[in-house]
Amino acid sequence: MKEKVTAQRAAAKLAAYLHHDLTLSELVGWAEEAMMEGEFPTRKRKEVRDVVARLGLADVRAFGLTWEDCEEMLHKLGYSAHVDVSAD
Repeated sequence: MKEKVTAQRAAAKLAAYLHHDLTLSELVGWAEEAMMEGEFPTRKRKEVRDVVARLGLADVRAFGLTWEDCEEMLHKLGYSAHVDVSAD
């Protein structure tokens, strides 16, 4: 069964990466698999496909993945990112 690649799913994967629960390699692997085998819903289809395609290139030096990139992608998906800094 094909995975449904929704804005919520893509945002959750990106959040997991930002929280260090997913490595860059794992994020890229998920994105590549989603582009090849995933099912993209009608709602926000273009935005979700654009973000997932961009994540699939994040391990290429010329593309990389900056904090600003993550903020922009989350915004395209209808989410926002916030930083919480605390002492250890």
